[in-house]
Amino acid sequence: MPTIKLKAFTLLERVRTQSPVVHHLTNWVTIYDCAQVVKVLGASPVMAHAREEVEEMARLAAALVLNIGTLTMEMVEAMKLAAQSANAEGIPVILDVCGAGATSLRDRKCFELLDEVRIDLIKGNASEMARISGAPVRTKGVDAAPVALDLEEVALSLALRRKCTVVITGPEDLVVDGSRRFVVKNGHPLMSRVVGTGCMAASVIGAFAAVEPDLALAAAAGLICFNVAGELAAELSPGPGAFKVKLFDCLDALDEPTLAARRRVSG
Repeated sequence: MPTIKLKAFTLLERVRTQSPVVHHLTNWVTIYDCAQVVKVLGASPVMAHAREEVEEMARLAAALVLNIGTLTMEMVEAMKLAAQSANAEGIPVILDVCGAGATSLRDRKCFELLDEVRIDLIKGNASEMARISGAPVRTKGVDAAPVALDLEEVALSLALRRKCTVVITGPEDLVVDGSRRFVVKNGHPLMSRVVGTGCMAASVIGAFAAVEPDLALAAAAGLICFNVAGELAAELSPGPGAFKVKLFDCLDALDEPTLAARRRVSG
């Protein structure tokens, strides 16, 4: 099997040539950025939330991305319908547990989704994922709080218990599927100073999952590409405002030699 280092650009090219539909029920704060990053990759984003159409829309997609960042009861119910439709068609479902650990409502709705539908990949920051694993951890709103746990153990336990792929984002991004682990060491601190990069990361993973059934491989490849683009954008940017624009530009221009020279990943 090709290594992740050899596969990252291959999968990016597959996204660019296949232009898969990636259906989102996502965070209203970052919805434009999620759509834009998917479009920049070469995929086709759709942001359909209405209960009346989510089942039909999910069947048209190659991946479904759910994000509870601005959850409402109506949206969660629509997420369940969309996920059930995706499950029936074998379409991968990605859940970004944005803000899990901040309130009991968010925790409860995350567990409802995980218990009632098939979630193929769970993504979140350290405190969000520790909470979803069952640890008594609090999240700082939607920002990560310090976690005094072994994150690899958290990820492995959750992956085995939920029979899914787990992604924990942070200064280094961890991808675990129960039998393998990838650690993506690319990225730049400016990424944490721009609202939406976490949500965009979930959308990037969705685009790669749409063209690669091995979800651990898809997630790691997507994060390598996204984080290398972040490094390149930071070198061209005096601050967060310019960085966001350059992030899209650098992701669009990403080529194989650049990716080969800059990727830092173990696994």
